[in-house]
Order: sequence, then structure tokens, then C-alpha cells
Amino acid sequence: MAPGLRLAYPWGRDVRRGTPVVVTMENPNYSVVEIDGPEAEALRAGVPPMDKGRGRGRSAKQFTWVLLLRAHRAAGCLASLAAVTWALPSAVAKRFRRAAAAEGVGRGRGWLLYRFIKVLLALSLLALTVELAAYWKGWHFQRPNLTMPEFHVPEVEDIQGWLHTAYLAWMSFRADYIRRPIEFLSKVCILLFVVQSLDRLVLCIACFWIKLKKIKPRLEGDPFREGSGYLHPMVLVQIPMCNEKEVYEQSISAVCQLDWPRDKFLIQVLDDSSDESIQMLIKAEVSKWNQQGVNIVYRHRVLRTGYKAGNLNSAMSCDYVKNFEFVAIFDADFQPSTDFLKKTIPHFDGNPELGLVQARWSFVNKDENLLTRLQNINLCFHFEVEQQVNGVFLNFFGFNGTAGVWRIQALEESGGWLERTTVEDMDIAVRAHLNGWKFIFLNDVKVLCEVPESYEAYRKQQHRWHSGPMHLFRLCFPDIITAKKANLILLFFLLRKLILPFYSFTLFCVILPLTMFVPEAELPVWVICYVPICMSFLNILPSPRSFPFIVPYLLFENTMSVTKFNAMVSGLFKLGSSYEWVVTKKSGRSSELDLLTSEEKNRKCTTLPQLQNQLPENSELVEINVRKEQREKVPNDAKRGNKIYKKELALSLLLLTAATRSLLSAQGIHFYFLLFQGMSFLAVGLDLIGEQIS
Repeated sequence: MAPGLRLAYPWGRDVRRGTPVVVTMENPNYSVVEIDGPEAEALRAGVPPMDKGRGRGRSAKQFTWVLLLRAHRAAGCLASLAAVTWALPSAVAKRFRRAAAAEGVGRGRGWLLYRFIKVLLALSLLALTVELAAYWKGWHFQRPNLTMPEFHVPEVEDIQGWLHTAYLAWMSFRADYIRRPIEFLSKVCILLFVVQSLDRLVLCIACFWIKLKKIKPRLEGDPFREGSGYLHPMVLVQIPMCNEKEVYEQSISAVCQLDWPRDKFLIQVLDDSSDESIQMLIKAEVSKWNQQGVNIVYRHRVLRTGYKAGNLNSAMSCDYVKNFEFVAIFDADFQPSTDFLKKTIPHFDGNPELGLVQARWSFVNKDENLLTRLQNINLCFHFEVEQQVNGVFLNFFGFNGTAGVWRIQALEESGGWLERTTVEDMDIAVRAHLNGWKFIFLNDVKVLCEVPESYEAYRKQQHRWHSGPMHLFRLCFPDIITAKKANLILLFFLLRKLILPFYSFTLFCVILPLTMFVPEAELPVWVICYVPICMSFLNILPSPRSFPFIVPYLLFENTMSVTKFNAMVSGLFKLGSSYEWVVTKKSGRSSELDLLTSEEKNRKCTTLPQLQNQLPENSELVEINVRKEQREKVPNDAKRGNKIYKKELALSLLLLTAATRSLLSAQGIHFYFLLFQGMSFLAVGLDLIGEQIS
């Protein structure tokens, strides 16, 4: 009989399950033993059985030892709890210092918004104190009726002193003067909310129609079958990168293995790295593939201006580019399949108005943590619904900056790559659309890439993705009006780039907490519950495996509205952070099954002389100063680690304060929404979502 598992219960009761088994031995030298009886433990420990008279004293002693053992465990738990409590303030303070060091001496990004949130928080704490005092005094009135919001003033004999009079005056003032602007602003946000929800619903219906009718760009026959006589056009492949040590090797390797005639395509590795050691690593990789017969060249700019747009523009100025008809662009973390060019280039045949063929992204680390799962929901909706619908019905969508093939003629006629914004991909797409070029989106052609695994990297990426479009809108507005492309203004810019972050932040992070302290302007339940859940349901439809994350997704989207709103304002009014490019941190995942690639790369220890020996003798790397390896390494004071995000923390306190106030009015749905949304802001503010760095 196999031994059973014995569980220790914290309340000290020895719970026994099952029926005791009595085994009688025929040998008279053995006693009758109860296997699960009181003497079993003593027998297992090797202690001889005792008589009943001595058993009482031994049982009392054992009971004392048990009590001491449990007291020791309790003391250990209390000591651990005390240690955690003692270490928590220092850890939070360390994150605050790291955040302050990262921001620098001057005002950080979004300091004006942070000050606005702090003022709201101070006012909400003051209002909560007044409401709690009034509730303690018994001056608690029922929540106002939304159909009859007029304030009822008690009779004179019911007023209890001057404090009660001041409280009644405050209630009358907020009902007459504060309620009206809040209601006006809330109605504007609700209107924008409904319009944006209808747009999303129409997109989902159109996507369902595409699926039902199986509408997609198709090729007539197989152009690469034997005897077809297909003439392979000249294709230029560009890989722009900047200090991306983790992913350069896998991206270059994937592009060099593209199935296309070697004499019909050329690979440009456009390296803007500022670290000489990374430059040498990339040059060594390019040299390795060059020796294998691949047409690949390495380019490095001395003057690194214009970020990615300047890098691409510099590469397109080479004399040999005029010999190529198409250009395919892949960022450093993208790994196209070998048949990528065969699935995209033939769409240009017989379609002279086609300027861009865009492929879909597929993420190798989408299941890495909660943050990557939530990003996967957003990006699947973006590709599956937004870009596919716009490509089918409008022949226009925003270029994603990578995993696409451009007709070089379309780029040249549209003005080429401009360095005026940080969203050069959207800029060239808008100008090409204004010039009459058409785009198609291939939903079934997927290119592997990564999503940010840390909240810091994702936050910086989202800031660029939402400030750049607003900056571009300022620059392109006259051209859009001249070309009479009203759909660009309404659908492409205002509805999806301006309205969404504006109403998300204003409605759920500002108006909703304020209505808890001004209950006369309370928001209806359908605004804060039913419609957001329905919209989240529609967003998750393209990725059905993500249905368990619908509630975290809803809360996280509202949390990210702070970053998106701040970015939208900075881009619209051309503030300092609107032209800021931070390279998104990569982890170097090569495939979903090979998650140890980055660890293996960290174990590599390649020195500069070893790299130089791998290169040809006439390589210019020999001229690099080798003394860089011999000089002392400067200690890295600003180590990468988890941070504190002040705006998110301040908003979490604001929402939790409003949730406390909602308890006084017994507002169930409002309380739970504010509570969970406040906890979501708190987790993000403490950088507890995404990759955790020790």
C-alpha cells in the first residue's frame, strides 16, 4: 500500500480521512498495530510503544514541542513580512531615484499633465475629507435622481450649525455651477465615444463580409511554374538598424535566404549604430554572407540625422538604386520567410497603379507575459480588421514601416523619405495616396517579429506612434484639403489618432472620478460598463485565444490612455517630445520554440581582434582603434531596471479616492470600475506589468 500524503493544517488540528486499518499478525511475537492509530508516528520515528500511563506525559511534551514549532513558524512568517515591509519603501524610493535620474534635471516628458493630475488628486482628497466628515455627522443625503437632478435644501430647523450651513452651500454651489461644465464635457466625450464605437462596429462588419465572401488579393495562376517564362524583376532589400545587437544576426540571416535569383536582388544593411563594437559585429555578419555569394553591402552614415527616414533616404541616393524596380524593407527584428518575395512581387504585374504591398506581422513572443498578450490583441485587430478592410475597400492604409514592398517609382514621385516626423512610414503613405497610388494588404503573408516585453519599451513606442501622426497631421493638412481627400482627415487622423486617446483619458480618467464628488453629473452605467465591454469583445474577435483577457485588456487600454493622450497633445502642438525617437528594446527571439537564443548570445565572448580576423584583410575595420578594448570600462550607473511612473501612480490614487467616495453613495458599478481601474494604474505605475528586471 502506497503511503498517503499528510498535510499540515495551520490551525493545529490533525484531520484524518479514511477508515483505520487493523492488521492482525499470526506470529504471537508481534502486537496488534493500528496503522493509522496514535502510535503510528512513534513507530515511524523508531520510538518503542509506551504504556498508557507514560503516554500522557509524553503526549503533553510532544504537544509543547508542536506549539513551539508552530510558534517558530509564525515568528518566521512575521519576520519575513517585516523584512518585506522594511524593504518595500527603499525599493520604491530606489525606483523613484532611477526615474528621476532618467528624466534628468529638467522637466520630464508630460510634466504639465502630471501637474494637472496632482491638482485633481489634491482636490479629490480634500473633497473626500469633507464628504467623510459630513457622513460622520449624519449629513448624508440620498444620491440624486438622474431624471430630477435639482438639489433639495432642508428646512431651517434641520440645519445643525455653521458647518452644516457651509456644507449645504457647497452642495448647492456644485449643483448649480460645477455640474453644468462637467455634464457638457461628458456629453461631448460620450458623443465621440459613440462615433468611434460605430466606426469600430462598421470595421468589424466589413471584416466579417470579407471573410464570408473570401475577398482577398489573388494571383492568376502560379507565375513561377515551369515554363511560365516569368521575368524576375530587380529587387532591393533594405535592413535599417541602430544599436540592435540582439537581433541583427537573425534578421540578416533570414533576408539572405530569400528565394530569389542571386543576380536579381541586392541587400543593403543600413547600420546607424553608434557603438563601434556593434558595428564590427554587423560587418562581420555581412562579410560572412558576402563570402557565401550573397549580394549584400554594409552602409554606415557618419552624420546620423533624421533617424530612420534619414537612413533610408541616404541609402536610396546610391547610384546603383536606379537599376532596381522594387524595394523591400525589414526592420532589424523581422524575419521574412524564404518565399516572401514570391508572394508579394507578382502582385505588381499588370497593376501599374499599385505602389505598396504590405504583409502582416506575426509575433514570436506574444505569449511571453501579460503585456505581450495584450499587445497581441491590439495588433491583431489592427492587421486583421483595420488594414485589411481599408486595403480592400479604400486601397489605402498606413504603411507599417517594415515587412512591405514599395515600387521605387511610387517613392520617387511622392517625394521620397522625408525627415520631418518620426513616422516616416505614415508620411510616405499619405503622400503616395495623395498622388494616386494604391495599396494592397496581404493578410495571409506573415513576417515574424517581436513586441516589446517591458512596459518602458512599450510606453516609448506608443508615445512615438501617437505623437508622430498628430505632428504629421499639422504638416499634411493643407495638402489633404487641396487634394479633397476628406476621408484622410476624418478616418485616418481624427477618428483613430485624435478622438480615441482624447475621450479615453478625459472620460474615464478625469470626468468619471469627478462625477463621484459631483454626483449630480453622474455618468450612466452603459457608458462605463456595457459599451466598453462590447468594444473590447469586438477587439478580441481576431484573436479568439485572448478571450480570457478581456477584462485586463479593457483596464489596460484605459491605463495606456494617459501615455497616448500626452503623446497626442505633444504632437498636435509640436512640443519637445513630438520629435523624439527611442529604439524599441528587443530580446532577440528567433522563433516561438527557440526562446533561449538571447541567452546563448549573451554567452558569446567575441573580442575585437577575433572579429577582425574574420573579415577580409582589406576591410576598413582593421583601421578601427583596438585600444577601445584595452581601456577601462566605465561603470554603468544607469542600469536598466524597473521604474516608477508618476502620472500612472497619481491617477491610481485619484481613482481609488473616487472609489472610496462612491461607497458613500452606494454606486455599485461605478465603485467596482474605479477600484479595478485604480488597481490597474497602480500596477502599471509600479512597473509590475511586463518584463521584470532584477
